Amino acid sequence: MIEKKFALHIHTNYSDGNATHQELIAIAARANLDGIITTDHNIWINGLDGYYGDKKQRTMLMVGEEVNDRQLNPPGNHMLVFGAEKEMSPFGADPQKLIDQINRAGGLSFLAHPIEDSLERFKEQAYPWHNWDIDQYTGIELWNQMSEFKSVSQSLASALINALFPKRMSLGPLERTLTLWDHLIAEHKRPIVAVGGVDAHQILKKFGPVTIKLYPYLHHFKSVRTHILAEKSFSGNFIEDKKLIMEALRRGHCFVAYDLPHPTDGFRFSVDTEEGHFIMGDRITVSGGLTFQIRLPRSNLCRLFKDGKIVKEWADREVCTHLTTEKGTYRVEAYIPYKGKLRGWIFSNPIYAWD
Repeated sequence: MIEKKFALHIHTNYSDGNATHQELIAIAARANLDGIITTDHNIWINGLDGYYGDKKQRTMLMVGEEVNDRQLNPPGNHMLVFGAEKEMSPFGADPQKLIDQINRAGGLSFLAHPIEDSLERFKEQAYPWHNWDIDQYTGIELWNQMSEFKSVSQSLASALINALFPKRMSLGPLERTLTLWDHLIAEHKRPIVAVGGVDAHQILKKFGPVTIKLYPYLHHFKSVRTHILAEKSFSGNFIEDKKLIMEALRRGHCFVAYDLPHPTDGFRFSVDTEEGHFIMGDRITVSGGLTFQIRLPRSNLCRLFKDGKIVKEWADREVCTHLTTEKGTYRVEAYIPYKGKLRGWIFSNPIYAWD
């Protein structure tokens, strides 16, 4: 498998961000990202997709969209759209129709910040997902970094600390979102892919002649990432390589990571069965024993979940193994100490041992 690091859910100056696509590509290169996917509000920009940079540092730019019903009250129902290659905002008022149109176009759909808190002290509304009478979306945004800011910044003091010292803010996906994810998989009885999004805007605050950047793009790009596992080496042809990224995301061959404390490159979650070797995102047949294996980039706390409940925990291991014959939805969470707190580090997509 070929591992690529992407930052997802990024806003440019085409909507409410504060950078051009070209500026974002340069920042992504500084952050050693392999690619970014921009998602401006209710607008899709054609003609910018491609590779940028030289052979030593080539960065993929994929332009998506964040669609929502602008007349909805209370606000919400934000959908990340990747790879549809056409404008999808006209369908924002009908979530199921939006999903259907994205699927027909060969794109991917992820419920953005499905659970989100308001920040009333600063007159910031919540934009959660409301309409659950839907199906056939690709997945959900498991970890949204700016939604997390709202949840952990309810007091003035915490808001100031988190804004001025962003490295001390992120703890992991909201527990409510993790629980929701497990519930949706059980309810729909199908794979639901999790990705991590930064929801980057690079907020500018002016204090007289001084302008301060809050949550700059570079911080976002170094922190919450989606690591994508493609099936074969990249050719250098953007159209072909984009198909590899899209297919890996579609199949859940990816994991959500917080790379700021320590790089997560090389993490793997797999299972060996009588029929072969499978990785996160795969659906497998249970006809005998299952040997699950977890490989961490360094020793840390690791937990294996089955159907939303912890079945095994390792305190200080790089390689973790679990043998079973039980069917279920298996996924991994790993945690790392950083800046005086235990923080979410790695969140795998599940292996679906169902049939």
